[in-house]
Amino acid sequence: MTRRSRYDLPVAGLLVVALLVVMFGFTSERGGDAAWSDEELVALRSLSLASLEPLAADPSNRYGDDPRAAALGEKLFFDERLSSNGKVSCGSCHLPGRHFQDGVALAQGVGTTTRRTMPIAGTAHGEWMFWDGRKDSQWSQALGPLESPVEHGGDRTQYAQLIASAYRSEYEAVFGSLPELGSLPRHAGPNAAPEQRAAWEQLPEARRDQINRVFANIGKAIAAFERRIGPEITRFDRYVDALGQGTAPDAGAELTDEEIAGLRLFIGKASCTNCHNGALLADDHFHNTGVPAVASLPEDLGRAAGVKAVLADEFNCLGRYSDARPEECGELQFMATEGEELVRAFKTPSLRNVAARAPYMHAGQLATLEDVVRHYSAAPEAPAGHSELARLNLTPVEQSQLVAFLRALSTPVTDD
Repeated sequence: MTRRSRYDLPVAGLLVVALLVVMFGFTSERGGDAAWSDEELVALRSLSLASLEPLAADPSNRYGDDPRAAALGEKLFFDERLSSNGKVSCGSCHLPGRHFQDGVALAQGVGTTTRRTMPIAGTAHGEWMFWDGRKDSQWSQALGPLESPVEHGGDRTQYAQLIASAYRSEYEAVFGSLPELGSLPRHAGPNAAPEQRAAWEQLPEARRDQINRVFANIGKAIAAFERRIGPEITRFDRYVDALGQGTAPDAGAELTDEEIAGLRLFIGKASCTNCHNGALLADDHFHNTGVPAVASLPEDLGRAAGVKAVLADEFNCLGRYSDARPEECGELQFMATEGEELVRAFKTPSLRNVAARAPYMHAGQLATLEDVVRHYSAAPEAPAGHSELARLNLTPVEQSQLVAFLRALSTPVTDD
């Protein structure tokens, strides 16, 4: 099944809601909250987790729905040996008890990154990974941190040899026989330190291809595990489901008056659904919203740099290690690749569990939800490019109401 195309075009959230009204013909004659209009009720249903479409197969990863690959991927996800110092795993930043993120402004691996850790739940429904969309699948995304000098900091021959020594039977049960690895240098890779990079370049092309396939399969196994990490039902979802059934919300699905007022702002005056729409409360696109730069960090051009990186990525949908046919890679082929709108445009994050994910924005620039709402209300100029925001001028009471609703989108954080 081909993944649904979006081609990086802006989503007209309000138009979608209007079309849903026509298609489904909702009426206000129901036993729930009669104060909601027909159009509002359709908008609410479109945001509920119950409206999430079934997960389509990833044509670039033929092993994505193989339970054996997922079992292997889960082990790899938490294996600290997949790092240069033996202390960092995917789970070091994507903590299950914190909704698969870490709660710090800049992710910490073997060093410090320049961006915030993004949550994993529901990302299998999207087309682009990372804040700038520099990867176009979960499996290719998993490979990036493994070679990053400030995240896992390892290299390709190191990882292939770990598979051979610790996971051979599980790997071969899914992906087939491993190549002979005994003659390989212990550390070599195209993105490693100069000495390891030189060792990689000295390998014959056929040997490099063998190692690349093992490396790609590591990503595909991890992605098979991550595909099973979905968003959790919240009070908001139970509230909307009760409205859809024409019944009053029960004790576990009630929203307070303040939260309901915030919800009305969310789908109305505050225009949040322009970007935070659909069951994941995110549009899988990139927007410049005037987020301030961090003076101590290098310039970050966001999507403008991300499009170049994903096109150059040997592990993208069109690459030799992808399982997709070219016609199944429409997102990559038809994405916007230039224009001022890409400068400092960052991917819309899901608002599910947003209250548990402070600090906010791509580098943790805003400490609290209150700060985020104030930012969107004021709509400051962007440090580069052009901000899409228009000033909302929300009153202090309205801002408080909106924050209250955003907190209703979260489930409890558990102990790590």
